Amino acid sequence: MQVFNRIGLVARVVSEQVGDSLRLVERFLLKHGRESYIESSAAAMLGASSSIPKTMDELGNCCDLVIAVGGDGNILSCARKMAPFGVPILGVNRGKLGFLADVSPDDIETSVGQVLRGDYSVEEHFLLEGRVEGSQEVSSALNEVLLHTVVSPKMIEMEIFHNDHYVFTQKSDGLIVSSPTGSTAYALSAGGPIMYPSLNAVVLIPMFPHSLTNRPLVVPADGEIRIVLGKEKDLKAKVSFDSHLEFQIGAGDSLLINKQKEKLMLVHPPNHSFFEVCRSKLDWASRTTAD
Repeated sequence: MQVFNRIGLVARVVSEQVGDSLRLVERFLLKHGRESYIESSAAAMLGASSSIPKTMDELGNCCDLVIAVGGDGNILSCARKMAPFGVPILGVNRGKLGFLADVSPDDIETSVGQVLRGDYSVEEHFLLEGRVEGSQEVSSALNEVLLHTVVSPKMIEMEIFHNDHYVFTQKSDGLIVSSPTGSTAYALSAGGPIMYPSLNAVVLIPMFPHSLTNRPLVVPADGEIRIVLGKEKDLKAKVSFDSHLEFQIGAGDSLLINKQKEKLMLVHPPNHSFFEVCRSKLDWASRTTAD
């Protein structure tokens, strides 16, 4: 296993709880002789810090591990920045569910210590990238790309293709294109399936479809998804990527979605289990029988 020596710290919002965890991680890294850096805006919010302030790009260039302190939203933001650099991320959960940021505040010293000793696993998560056909501007998402109506309850008519193979035409309030990572996020609320993180697949989830026979559809991730909008004159729709970026899309436009080449490398302490995460976060029943 790779030994991590130059470690970056990232937090979107430095609340009192996040600040406490950041300082604890800093002290622990200093005690164990590691170089620590902190994202500039987090450094400004934190105040006094023993870490060297850096931009996200600078962290990507100089660090061999980033520790993201906060909720899953912090991981999403960090993943989009670090994936092109190939820098792995360890998440400390200061949010709510914490599907991605799985180190609890009480276990920081134990879990970070295990990772520094090389006792960890790495889980690959692919990102989605999308653009409007004819445009060179590409946006990325770890969880989902969402096409949705602007004027409710106005529906959108769209045709969906996978690798130029016609899939179906539907009228709905929108469509969620989710990665396995995003299957436990917004896609889950919309009735989509829970997907194991390593699956090489995406799921298409209609939002309030006009037809009751429209259901979530899982397709291979190694293929281009093309969504062609209808040509109604008053059609108003938007596309969002993990809710962090949103732009308008017009009648007759085509939205192209592909798997991004660069992946998120998510670090987990030993004995991490996706099924255990589901049981604890989704309140699934535990076993009642002995082995």
